[in-house]
Amino acid sequence: MIHLSHFLILSALLFLIGVVGIFLNRKNIITILMAIELMLLAVNMNFIAFSYFLGDLAGQVFVFFILTVAAAESAIGLAIIILVFRNNHSINVDELNKLKG
Repeated sequence: MIHLSHFLILSALLFLIGVVGIFLNRKNIITILMAIELMLLAVNMNFIAFSYFLGDLAGQVFVFFILTVAAAESAIGLAIIILVFRNNHSINVDELNKLKG
């Protein structure tokens, strides 16, 4: 039998991997976006776990809307990264200060 604590531990590990990914690699924009997505998925797992164990569908509906917004955010983020790469020929975070007007 899988208990709520198992889901919470897995979610905490996913969130921790996302935080470590952000702090270890601050140079590459794509890696930072992937780490943020991992953190968002960990939060979604918490919503689903609590929704399942409490017998309420509100958490699962909320996750659906969060995933919709995350997909739009990823598409816009990748479009911005492509434009930055076209202009700077690099996706290094340190070189983004060139975008200042």
